[in-house]
Amino acid sequence: MKKLFLLICIFIVLQNVSAQSKATDLTILKTEDKTIINKHIYGHFAEHLGKCIYGGLFVGEDSNISNTKGVRNDIIRALQELKVPNLRWPGGCFADTYHWKDGIGPKKDRPSIVNRWWGGTVEDNSFGTNEFLDMCEAIGAEPYLAGNVGSGSPHELDEWVQYVNYQPGSPMSDLRKKNGREKPWGVSLWGVGNEMWGCGGNMTAEFYANLYRQYATFIPDTKGGKKLFRIASGANGDDYHWTEVLMRDIPKGLIEAVALHWYSVANWDRKGSSTKFDESQYFQTMTAAVKIEELVQKHSQIMDKYDPEKKIALIVDEWGAWYDTEEGASALYQQNTMRDAMIAGVTLNVFNNHADRVKGANLAQIVNVLQAVILTDKEKMVLTPTYHVMKMYNVHQDALLIPLEIESPKYIFDKKELPAVSASASKDKAGVTHFSLVNIDLKKENKVKINLKELGIKSIKAEVLSSSKVQDYNTFENPNKIIPVLFNKFSIKNDTLEVTIPPFSLVVLEGK
Repeated sequence: MKKLFLLICIFIVLQNVSAQSKATDLTILKTEDKTIINKHIYGHFAEHLGKCIYGGLFVGEDSNISNTKGVRNDIIRALQELKVPNLRWPGGCFADTYHWKDGIGPKKDRPSIVNRWWGGTVEDNSFGTNEFLDMCEAIGAEPYLAGNVGSGSPHELDEWVQYVNYQPGSPMSDLRKKNGREKPWGVSLWGVGNEMWGCGGNMTAEFYANLYRQYATFIPDTKGGKKLFRIASGANGDDYHWTEVLMRDIPKGLIEAVALHWYSVANWDRKGSSTKFDESQYFQTMTAAVKIEELVQKHSQIMDKYDPEKKIALIVDEWGAWYDTEEGASALYQQNTMRDAMIAGVTLNVFNNHADRVKGANLAQIVNVLQAVILTDKEKMVLTPTYHVMKMYNVHQDALLIPLEIESPKYIFDKKELPAVSASASKDKAGVTHFSLVNIDLKKENKVKINLKELGIKSIKAEVLSSSKVQDYNTFENPNKIIPVLFNKFSIKNDTLEVTIPPFSLVVLEGK
């Protein structure tokens, strides 16, 4: 009996090992759908908190740091290379206390404001509408303006639309000309409030739906000859009732998109350190990150019920990692490790794969706050692992989605499991195919097999983002510790591509 029991145990172990070592099969699904991965999925977010704006993006024209109209030139160059498609501003919670007319005209005449949301700091409004929109032009991004619904009025928002979009000859366009800008910027992306269930006013979905209808009526979609893309303040995570009410109660002619917010947080009461974490905390964070798949699916199902033609977009305009602020740092400043690269890779794969409904997203946030792509310290600047993920993935922008069926091995920790491998694929306008692969397993490399015959691919080149420890990050002293490098752990045989992805790493392959 002992020998039999031992043989059974060995058999079970071998079966588990075999299951764990099995390659991930990516099946390319045949489909007539011509879904395009909207470039706006790769959008970013800049809010007035911590050192995101002042001391981050904006140093002022009198700064010794090289700048254009007060915006750091090194940041402008970095964001140009990132191909930022849109930038959301001024919030966030800040948006619903922000009155845009306080931030225009001669800087010496602009009133100061207390930022009540993040530390009660006093701001001088030297970075306002003109500065933001000029910066967007410099980096090549479309502006996404978040309107004040919580403490503003439909008239205030309507005049803001006029100020930035009307041709010369109206009162607001004349005010714009007086402030040094004759040509309108032509802003199409407009948020109608932010987190109305929370800091935007603690409203019910039913109340906000009616309020949204009022605001949207007074910012009609053709004013000034510029068609507007109006984005309703959406749900917090799995609040599916919120999405149901908005889709049910807002007439289709008044809305172009519904938002969704989701942060990868292990524990909201104790978020933990951005750099000092163990596998348990890593697994919890990745569990939250992977949940975005479920959220997108379920919110999309509700939207499909009211909008089967998918004319109304889902915009995930706040996503990313959220940890405790580093000791002695400005509000919401956190470092950015390989864990954050994993979050970014997994999340963007989900958005790509649901590009039929997800038409935009905004990583929170762009500089010095939360899952930032850039960190600064006076004249110094460093690009984070998340920056490199966003840059590696920008090959998917406006490319044709290649639908995939993924059979992933499991990443197992403490008797819990997650899919270890995440992937998405697309073909660009030049006919070049790209696969983005992520392995979140901390201990095991994973193999991926892809049949290339259907795509006619004959040659492959690749980059990998990896490091020796998942807690590794780039510093001002060692800014290139984690950067993409050439990758060659793959082979092609009989039209099948086999890729070996190292633990907690990300690979982007290019096929021709």
